Amino acid sequence: MRVVLAEDLALLREGLVSLLETHGFEIAAAVDNGPSLLKALLDHRPDVAVVDVRLPPSFTDEGLQAALEARRQVPGLPVLVLSQYVEQLYARELLADGTGAIGYLLKDRVFDAAQFVDAVRRVAAGGTAMDPEVISRLVASGTRDTPLSRLTPRETEVLELMAQGRSNAAIAERLVVTERAVTKHTANIFAKLDLPVTGDDNRRVLAVLAYLNK
Repeated sequence: MRVVLAEDLALLREGLVSLLETHGFEIAAAVDNGPSLLKALLDHRPDVAVVDVRLPPSFTDEGLQAALEARRQVPGLPVLVLSQYVEQLYARELLADGTGAIGYLLKDRVFDAAQFVDAVRRVAAGGTAMDPEVISRLVASGTRDTPLSRLTPRETEVLELMAQGRSNAAIAERLVVTERAVTKHTANIFAKLDLPVTGDDNRRVLAVLAYLNK
């Protein structure tokens, strides 16, 4: 699995490269600024991009803007964003095209190697990996009058855990219920959100995007 990595802090960049290589990833490019990131993404067409939001030269949103431009030119390009803070505007812009294959983690999560590597794999596979704090900030405004308002509190809780990228088995363990109960909740979520009958993996992504874009 080929990765393009963008991080301006040399020690963190080298650490991420080492971590990913240890877990079997191939680093196609590791860059430290926005223009180099966009070029690397378009040249290498990686399986996933791991991108810091704030990169040189201005340390504002160069990383995200490069990733968004690359997704415009390579639709569906998987992007996992790393940020020191919850940047709500940036997170919503990343979610705006509704195609999935996205993640947004706070940098603190990088220190949990297993969780970080799992997030990279899930995004590369077309799923989502959203930090719980990012989810909380994005949904703080409430559901308003949308199909999401049809969900029960338990179904909303299941959907939030889905947004974190958890499997049905992991959700069942977290909520201390059976996996069969989680399967029933997810079926109800798909029905209440009027999602078409396609593969369950695709419907999970669509449900998560509906939840985060409310």
